[in-house]
Amino acid sequence: MTLVLDAGGITALVGQRARLLELRRRGLWPPKVPAVVLAEALTGDHRRDFHTNRLLRTCQVRDVDEVQAREAARLRTASGRAARISAADSIVAAFAGSRSGSVVLTSELRDLKALAEHTAQPVVVVGI
Repeated sequence: MTLVLDAGGITALVGQRARLLELRRRGLWPPKVPAVVLAEALTGDHRRDFHTNRLLRTCQVRDVDEVQAREAARLRTASGRAARISAADSIVAAFAGSRSGSVVLTSELRDLKALAEHTAQPVVVVGI
């Protein structure tokens, strides 16, 4: 299984040692984080981002290519909620949907579930 985090998933795990240990015990660590998610998860101020950056050092931050970006656009449109769903969440769904057995940890449960209905591979969406 592959754990994929969106910005809300990252925020929920910052400083949550017990949760991190449980994810490791289940074999879900390290998670994958599409690079675009950093734009939502970070402020750009190293002092305010200290704890988030500390968590991100244990994650696998992955680049997003053109194919994934185009798939994200397709998912966003297919969801019927394109005006309300962020491009970053669409990319998270496309990224997860390109891998077998992906689980997305998110605070945007409704949006990610709407996107996951249209992914190439089944994606499990877990709310925080």
